[in-house]
Amino acid sequence: MEVLNEILNLIKQSNKIIVTGHIMPDGDCISSVLSLSIALEKVGKDVLPVIDYDIPYQYQELVEVQKIKKANDVIREINECDLIIILDSSSVDRIGKLKDFLENKKKIVIDHHVTNEKFGDVNWVGDFFSSTAQMIYRLNQALGVEYDSRLSTINLMGIATDTGFFRYPNTTSEVFKDAYELSKRGGEIWPIAQMILENNRPERLKLFANTIEKMEFLLDGKFVHSIIRYEDFKRFNCKEEDSSGFVGELRAIKGVEVAVLVVEYPKGKVHVSMRSKNEFDVSTIASELGGGGHPRAAGCTFDDADPDEIRKIVVNKISEALSIRG
Repeated sequence: MEVLNEILNLIKQSNKIIVTGHIMPDGDCISSVLSLSIALEKVGKDVLPVIDYDIPYQYQELVEVQKIKKANDVIREINECDLIIILDSSSVDRIGKLKDFLENKKKIVIDHHVTNEKFGDVNWVGDFFSSTAQMIYRLNQALGVEYDSRLSTINLMGIATDTGFFRYPNTTSEVFKDAYELSKRGGEIWPIAQMILENNRPERLKLFANTIEKMEFLLDGKFVHSIIRYEDFKRFNCKEEDSSGFVGELRAIKGVEVAVLVVEYPKGKVHVSMRSKNEFDVSTIASELGGGGHPRAAGCTFDDADPDEIRKIVVNKISEALSIRG
């Protein structure tokens, strides 16, 4: 691939490299940032992983997560870097305060979101990949990186989480092939699954029960939506990260085609997560509202907003679209 060669050349020409991902990081983002950072270190580069957001508590069990910094803590390093590699981020506003340092910096964007705005000097956008982590596996192979069991496990984590542990429609034969290769190199799926799927805090379960209590159904049960206000997070001693995965649980309800979860955290900042089960393209709705994502998983964010008003807007748009589709 020509774009892959461009990426390899830019990496070869650079010594100090920042590797970053999106705010509200998920398993794919964290896996991709760490997997590429480790690989670049292996080929002799001075690398700093940056995610300008708190890492969810489940992933903090990874020792390597301690190397990830926030933008304000490493301003000097960012100013001195030769190259910034931006992963799993469809637009520049998704990388937090790091966006303020992009001017006059060489930028590579690697992402699998179809709504990516291609804001890098070199852009590798492959929406046919299951995850950015799968793309990083390809890149690391092209770099000639030798995979040990630790790198294999971390890289496997992103593929596993973004395919719903091999349950989602993006789980292709290529996904299984790459997972097999990483497993052969020592990648372990069980510790990942245990860390992410069997690591609930009691407070988080109470927050989820509150989310279930507030859910509403429309269109004969095809559409479900719920809301978590900032006051709910405070009441149950939770953070925004604790709501991760809730919208997927709503989608899993029998008969549901589209699920929406409106989350306010902190006060006045509203994030909308949208999921669909089979055919409805939620990314079109998210794009209309200034967000993006995939056909089956998308979202958008609003500042200085009322979560109840945002909920009404999103519910009306999706209800109308679903009604037209029939």
